[in-house]
Amino acid sequence: MKSILIGLMLLAGMTASGQPSNVHLIPQPAEMQVLTGMWTLTGNATITYNKPGGQKVADMLVQKLNAPTGFKLAARQGQDGAIQLNLNATADQQLGKEGYTLVSSSRGIVIAANEPAGLFYGMQTLLQLFPKEIESKTTAKVNWTVPVVKITDYPRFAWRGLMLDVSRNFFTTDEVKRYIDEMARFKFNTFHWHLTDDNGWRIEIKSLPRLTEVGAWRVPRYGQFGERKAPEPGEAATVGGFYTQDEVRDIIQYAQERNVTIVPEVDVPGHSMAAIAAYPELSCTKDPNTTVNPGSKFAEWHGDGTFTMLVDNTLNPSDEKVYAFLDNVFTELATLFPNPYIHVGGDECYRGYWEKDPGCQELMKQLNATESVKLHGYFMNRLEKILNAKGKKLLGWDEILEGGLSPGATVMSWRGIKGGIEAAHLGHDVVMTPTTFAYIDYTQGDPTVDPPLYANLRLKKCYSYNPLPEGVDAKYILGGQGNLWTEQIETLRHAEYMTWPRGWALAEDFWSPDEKKNWDDFVKRVENQFNRADMAAVNYSTALYDAIVKARAKNNKLWVEMESEVPGLDIYYTLDNSMPSRYALKYEKPFELPEGPVTLRVVTYRNGAPVGHLITLKAEQLKERIWWE
Repeated sequence: MKSILIGLMLLAGMTASGQPSNVHLIPQPAEMQVLTGMWTLTGNATITYNKPGGQKVADMLVQKLNAPTGFKLAARQGQDGAIQLNLNATADQQLGKEGYTLVSSSRGIVIAANEPAGLFYGMQTLLQLFPKEIESKTTAKVNWTVPVVKITDYPRFAWRGLMLDVSRNFFTTDEVKRYIDEMARFKFNTFHWHLTDDNGWRIEIKSLPRLTEVGAWRVPRYGQFGERKAPEPGEAATVGGFYTQDEVRDIIQYAQERNVTIVPEVDVPGHSMAAIAAYPELSCTKDPNTTVNPGSKFAEWHGDGTFTMLVDNTLNPSDEKVYAFLDNVFTELATLFPNPYIHVGGDECYRGYWEKDPGCQELMKQLNATESVKLHGYFMNRLEKILNAKGKKLLGWDEILEGGLSPGATVMSWRGIKGGIEAAHLGHDVVMTPTTFAYIDYTQGDPTVDPPLYANLRLKKCYSYNPLPEGVDAKYILGGQGNLWTEQIETLRHAEYMTWPRGWALAEDFWSPDEKKNWDDFVKRVENQFNRADMAAVNYSTALYDAIVKARAKNNKLWVEMESEVPGLDIYYTLDNSMPSRYALKYEKPFELPEGPVTLRVVTYRNGAPVGHLITLKAEQLKERIWWE
């Protein structure tokens, strides 16, 4: 059928043309021809699948189409539908497990793939070809047209992930499912579930009930994370929550139906304060007053990446009871999660308490170790044996390299790309997730507008990322991942705001050929996705429209420089305490800031209409942004 449709197009004299205004796919397909003509979905259309393996995707497509169209479409087995979902009789090697072809003509649509996952991703592409109202939860009155296209598409990387931290703030099962839905629309296939940390233990472990009875709850606090008041003696811990094992199974099945693999993380040996609050004997200090941290200060950071813990949040690597505890935890996790990986954290592990502990010192002697980092390596190797015995692979942050690591471990490179390069050269599989490109909890606009954090990551920087470092064998780079830490994020709406559109950029980084990427074209497609997100009631940030304001010192004078990420924006500003508009000063080149208590106000316009947020900066704030020349 596919070859017949292509032949009909050619006989009709259709030729590849420029991308019309209604084709704005994210991520960009590997190959696409946009041809002349349209196909229109009507209420009497049929949807067929040629093999039983395509039925779930067909049923999902029917459900997705019926809600906004008001039609009563149904799926059935066959090969004569107006929309056909066909599994290939002979595998197309180019497509692999997740690729697909999509051919639309005036007669209908054929999606073909080797595996159901490919049909699922072809369906996601098809939905983006429909008008934006396809995302509506209620009936919309529009022409349900699809442009005539020919697409051959497959992913660049096998691992395309997003991480959601549910330890710092708890998200309900329905919220987690919604986040997975949003991921799957853009062909992410891995959901990294950060389940435990200093601020909460979120998964039921039946053999260790205090992990959720105590570890899942903290005292109520508001305000900036890290500056909150510490728990008081006897204060009730009422904020938090956890997932029962039945809820976990339900979420896993939900994700599998959307071709998303869930990788659970239990962060050890550091970041374990919630576990230690439940079982204090697992730490070196064994402090019975340890509580789940509510966002109060518990460490001194020294500005060079090192830190000193004020509270012991680290498991004792010399205590055999710790490994028995972990064996219980990972036995239950291994039974729950079918995927091969369990993430064990391993990051930001403070070893100061180990260095004072007699048991740890004795273990160092047995290991002929002169540095406590060797205890970290010992711990990780013990942990890997526990996981391997359960048929699982160890995955951890790049600190797991520091104490020596077995070849079977997989590394997530987060402190830049250096750790990933080192791990790949040592023969480890690597997932690239560096702070510099993939930490979507970072501020995405001006810190006077967006909630400020200690680092900034603009959309354009996200989009510029190539997960394959130069000089590294591609076979060791599994792919990439964006990480959303939630210290400052308490609601799903805020999580969405931080994820999108940067998640769209990462989706294209991980799926599309690197040579296909084009920033100006991506901006147009992002703006189209804004409209679709509005229809779907998904939150997002518009920080890409905001001016980028910089300051530099030259000849003992303060100079202001401004730019924008989006092509075609005009930047207007004032220095006279008036509100900027298109009648204000238009930025053309760097200018010297007058001396005195001056306030700079900046806004961006496009085609005579304001598009960006108002940015207001006093002279003192500008001085904090100075770079010297």
